[in-house]
Amino acid sequence: MRSFDYGFLKSGRVPAGLLGLVAAIAEARERQRGRGREFGDALSGLERIARVQSVGTSNAIEGIVTSDARLRALVQGRAEPLDQDEFDIAGYRDALALVHEGRGALDVTEDTMRRLHETMLAYGPVPGGSYKQTDNAVLEIDAVGSRRVRFAPVPAAETPEAMAQLVLAYLDARSGQGVDPLLLAPCFILDFLCVHPFLDGNGRVSRLLTLVALYQAGVDVTRYVSYEAEINRTREEYYEALRASSVGWHEGANDYFPFLQYSLRAIVACYRELDRRLAGIGPGRTTKKDRVRAAVLAHPVAIRKSELADLLPDVSPTTIEAALGELVRQGVVVKTGAGRATAYAAPDASRTPAAPNQPDLPSQSSPR
Repeated sequence: MRSFDYGFLKSGRVPAGLLGLVAAIAEARERQRGRGREFGDALSGLERIARVQSVGTSNAIEGIVTSDARLRALVQGRAEPLDQDEFDIAGYRDALALVHEGRGALDVTEDTMRRLHETMLAYGPVPGGSYKQTDNAVLEIDAVGSRRVRFAPVPAAETPEAMAQLVLAYLDARSGQGVDPLLLAPCFILDFLCVHPFLDGNGRVSRLLTLVALYQAGVDVTRYVSYEAEINRTREEYYEALRASSVGWHEGANDYFPFLQYSLRAIVACYRELDRRLAGIGPGRTTKKDRVRAAVLAHPVAIRKSELADLLPDVSPTTIEAALGELVRQGVVVKTGAGRATAYAAPDASRTPAAPNQPDLPSQSSPR
């Protein structure tokens, strides 16, 4: 069975470029401290937006989708799921709430994984929380419909022991000297995906576990900027990094650094996006207009006034309308459409296309 050893992360073999990314994250983390007092209202609005984006994009990566309006209603608890896709979306919503609302309370353990998996599948026909009982494999389909095995995960019979050893190796490395948790977390996630312990939902659980590990490392930017949305935005690079880092995995000869580099860059991108969204909102003067501006600029696509009212329930529709009018005149946001289709967006906002029905590496034959 494949053994797990993260000692290479403290042996001086980590490339300087990766250490530079860790340093950039540490600097951004320090800059983030204290912003809760300075930008409290704006950050609350960004947190609500990020929650919707995380639920939507983490599922979209797996080909699980619904309309934007239904997504917001489901995440905000104003609607009940109607079909299997929406059952999956509601389950991820609840699992994500466990991660964010219990910030730092969850740790990377087998119990946490099972709990997140069980919560995520709670609305579906098959209960979660148990490791796979049958073997699975990644099936890749080419342009003419031919299938081939892309990756063979750990067999079902070996999965419980593999997961026990994986978690022990992670916790041992984290408690030791000289291993930065920001370097360790992506390596653990790569191994989790290669073990592929659950029959369904491994990719989504891996993203939830990433957030858990980041909280444990003192990184909370994913509360305000969706890490899952960043993966969806750069999903081709994401899949390529997974592929490159899984080659030779069963023999213990794989190279963790491609996926490690991708993951660290994604965190840096989240911090940069948070800086961009808060730009122009001066400390100590977070007005309702500032919050409207932050909400529009944070949204990846054009947003309607009614949707802003959902995100900012304590701001009156009249105030939202007045703020939008002023922001349009100033050129800060642009107005699109007319009548009931009127919406507002950042000048460069564009819709990120839905993810293809491609499973995370590795996955079972079912894309979910």
